[in-house]
Amino acid sequence: MQTVRVPQNIPQPPAFASVEEERRHRKQRLAAAFRLFSRFGFNEGIAGHITARDPERLDHFWVNPFGMHFSLIRASDLILVSHRGEVVEGNKPVNEAAFAIHSQIHAARPEVVAAAHAHSPYGKSWSSLGRLLDPLTQDACSFYEDHALFDDYTGVVLEIEEAQRIAKTLGEKKAIILRNHGLLTVGRSVDEAAWWFITMERSCQAQLMAEAAGEPVLIEPECARHTCKQVGSHHMGWFSFQPLYDMIVRKEPDLLE
Repeated sequence: MQTVRVPQNIPQPPAFASVEEERRHRKQRLAAAFRLFSRFGFNEGIAGHITARDPERLDHFWVNPFGMHFSLIRASDLILVSHRGEVVEGNKPVNEAAFAIHSQIHAARPEVVAAAHAHSPYGKSWSSLGRLLDPLTQDACSFYEDHALFDDYTGVVLEIEEAQRIAKTLGEKKAIILRNHGLLTVGRSVDEAAWWFITMERSCQAQLMAEAAGEPVLIEPECARHTCKQVGSHHMGWFSFQPLYDMIVRKEPDLLE
């Protein structure tokens, strides 16, 4: 059967005229990601954090204030944290676990702009099994041979040494399952990191449902690798987030403030 490819003018990530413009863009995308995480039910009390590396001070990152509900976060509420854990912009505290985990991931992965972690219901349920995701669906193939398992749990991550072990286990991959804890994803943009988290959470849900119903049929390895190249690229991660961003900004424009 002949494959017919329809030419498409697919949008590309933006270019910026200044550091200030890029910083504003990252903070607005970060605020939008929190609003979306809230809508999807990923918030759990004070748990959860998404970070965005500052485009100028590369060892600093923007993050949500500790104890602020995801649904209320605006770009102006975000705080800037140094590599030493100091809040250098903003007047609210930083989550110690957020600093420990994200500081080490940002340090280990210079190309990573953003990292996302939350105690989402299906992600933390799947994490308790201590297993990687299987290639059950096209969406799950985004993570085929591109996610890791941190097979340890010692409590809330506050120690830099444990955060370094998480970063080492993540390696060059886009996501990691933290056993008995939840999911963490990274990306070269806030958009990408947020999208990988959203679709990984849904992939956990799909596998839990499929295994509860019967014995799922796995996608063959060669096909799963090919599909990962199609749906799991940096650009596809960024592009997949754009409809969600457009939706949340139209419904909740105050997040841009």
